[in-house]
Amino acid sequence: MGESDVKVLGMWPSPFVMRARIALNLKSVDYEFLQETFGSKSELLLQSNPVHKKVPVLIHGGKPVCESLIIVEYIDEVWASGPSILPSDPYDRATARFWAAYISEKWYPSMKGIGFAQGEEAKKAAIEQVTEGLALLEEAFEKSSKGNVFFGGDEIGYLDIAFGCFLGWLRVNEKLHGIKLLDQTKTPGLVKWADKFCAHAAVKDVMPETDKLVEIAKILAAKARAAAAPPPSN
Repeated sequence: MGESDVKVLGMWPSPFVMRARIALNLKSVDYEFLQETFGSKSELLLQSNPVHKKVPVLIHGGKPVCESLIIVEYIDEVWASGPSILPSDPYDRATARFWAAYISEKWYPSMKGIGFAQGEEAKKAAIEQVTEGLALLEEAFEKSSKGNVFFGGDEIGYLDIAFGCFLGWLRVNEKLHGIKLLDQTKTPGLVKWADKFCAHAAVKDVMPETDKLVEIAKILAAKARAAAAPPPSN
């Protein structure tokens, strides 16, 4: 089964789609990136992921694999000859999965909450949640990296991908709300890590430009406000 049989269904602004693309790049796998259109779902997407109807979907040899972190693990297992993504040690592997779940289920939703917060107090509370999470991740980085450049050691690994895919949207929040989330004083390890991660050959071509993401964020915010607005009275 050749590499030409690999496709990724996704949208370029999606951090979850980035996870699949970075993993394939790390393994030097050629793939076709099939862009979905905002506001609609292609027939291929609906057929490939009928349960969640969401991107990303990896299609390998005609078979779909769904959910971003599951896709990353699948890529690591299938293209085993490339650099390992998951840690080889069972405890390190479990720890990486724990923090990846924390990032997806707790930290990222709190970061999204900054933009949707109603009023200054709610916004302040959301920012505090995010910064508290970053302090935890700074500690996790110190332990996982063991003095190296990445969470995965001297090369990008599972937790780097799980967290790093959100750096573009973190910068969007910093720009739109005039805040500093990754701070040299409070999270020096993560600041240095973020620079190295974004400059990596597997990442730099798929990490969206902040200004382009800002435009997407404004569109999404406008749609959210329109959806939340009460219907006009007769």
